[in-house]
Amino acid sequence: MRNIREVLSVFLLAFSTSAFAEEAGSFGQSIAAFSELVDGFFNDYTGWFVALIFKSVPIGEANFPLIVGWLLLAALIFTIYFGFIQFRRAGMAIDIVKGKYTDPNSKDEGEVSHFQALTTALSGTVGLGNIAGVGAALAIGGPGATFWMILCGLLGMASKFCECTLGVKYRTILPSGVVSGGPMYYLSQGLSEKGLGGLGRALAIGFALMCILGALGGGNMFQANQAHAMLTYAFDVPSEYGIITGVVLAALVFSVIVGGMPSIASVTEKVVPWMAALYVGMAVIVIVANISQVGPAFAAIFEGAFTGAGVVGGFVGALIQGLKRATFSNEAGVGSAAIAHSAVKTKEPITEGLVSLLEPFIDTVVICTMTALVITIAGLNVAPYDGSGLTGVTLTAASFTETAGVFKYLLALAVVMFAFSTMISWSYYGLKAWTYLFGEGKSKELVFKLMFCVFVVIGATIQFGAVIDFSDAAIFAMSIFNIIGLYFLMPVVKKELQSFIARVKSGEIKTYEKHSK
Repeated sequence: MRNIREVLSVFLLAFSTSAFAEEAGSFGQSIAAFSELVDGFFNDYTGWFVALIFKSVPIGEANFPLIVGWLLLAALIFTIYFGFIQFRRAGMAIDIVKGKYTDPNSKDEGEVSHFQALTTALSGTVGLGNIAGVGAALAIGGPGATFWMILCGLLGMASKFCECTLGVKYRTILPSGVVSGGPMYYLSQGLSEKGLGGLGRALAIGFALMCILGALGGGNMFQANQAHAMLTYAFDVPSEYGIITGVVLAALVFSVIVGGMPSIASVTEKVVPWMAALYVGMAVIVIVANISQVGPAFAAIFEGAFTGAGVVGGFVGALIQGLKRATFSNEAGVGSAAIAHSAVKTKEPITEGLVSLLEPFIDTVVICTMTALVITIAGLNVAPYDGSGLTGVTLTAASFTETAGVFKYLLALAVVMFAFSTMISWSYYGLKAWTYLFGEGKSKELVFKLMFCVFVVIGATIQFGAVIDFSDAAIFAMSIFNIIGLYFLMPVVKKELQSFIARVKSGEIKTYEKHSK
């Protein structure tokens, strides 16, 4: 069995090469050896945890992950409990983002605007899952998976509403004005108010540990790894030069996260709209160029949703793949977004809960559906999802390039932007979990930020499977701790909602004509 000393010795060997460009062969071998040892280490010691979190039960010819059912059931319960809030109050949510309910002269505590909080949280969810994940879902579940993906995204809006309202209500504001919030705080403080302080602290600590592991893995190493892989695919960058990609990305990430949440929000409010516009713009071009196939594409989506003809597991296979992709993409119920939304400038927790319900709609209903529609249209022309061997990002890339070869390079740019924005958001999530466990302070924060950037370099350099499986499991383990707390605390959210709506109707809470971000 491999030990830590062996892993570290190969790590030092891999990074001791000063002239790696001239000795790419030996450097590549060192990296491959390091990758193998790291992967083996995680496979040996964490395989049981991954198997536990992603435990599946057979349904027909397909396997249904219980964690997906856990997230879907919560979304359904919150949707019913809050009276389909995502449909009834969507207009109010948009008005809040536009600044209609923000007093321009107010001095509300917090670090960022509603719009900045939304884009920061979106940058953590709108990422490679929208590109690679949807490709994988359709490769297995066919076009019909799209229908169930949209449905799950709509239900997930209620989960986001619940957790982000609590994130603001139970946040901690330091004398410096810096905000710390998220599930760690509402689990411990909220359950303590109900006489369940021991349970709340246990759930908060479990959540924080999983959040740190998830931030370093899925929110960091995987993003850097896939960014370099896309550069290799599009521009023939040698795979062994991943260390260069990693160092550049790490430098960019550090330059942003060193400034804290205001710096992160300032970047995401600019990057997220542009990267979303680039990706959706490409999708729109594909759709317009193949306008005659749009009708048949939607027909294939609706027919496949209820028949699942020609896909693994039939109807159940299409259902499972759609639900899995939606829950894995928008992270509704995971609790991560509540950390970003906690930093908003407001004294009304419910306003940020309403803003947050827009996330699953943008992430899943709009962007994931755009990807699925492009793949389906390409499938009607050249059938890339009928067993040709393409899946994930390669299926998505092939579907885009069916319309225009230049999309290969634009997609590479989108992947890098998605990866970068996801990393800076998850660095903030991991940091807040870190300071919850080890205490606030600039020196403690700097330790985590430097560690995070080191993992960026490692992620871009090595190839791994078990490491990512473990970090994915950690991210979804967060939902177990989070949702248990949400069930106890959802009456608190309902009370906040009823109070806010009553004060809006009475005129106590005013609207303002001058909108601002």
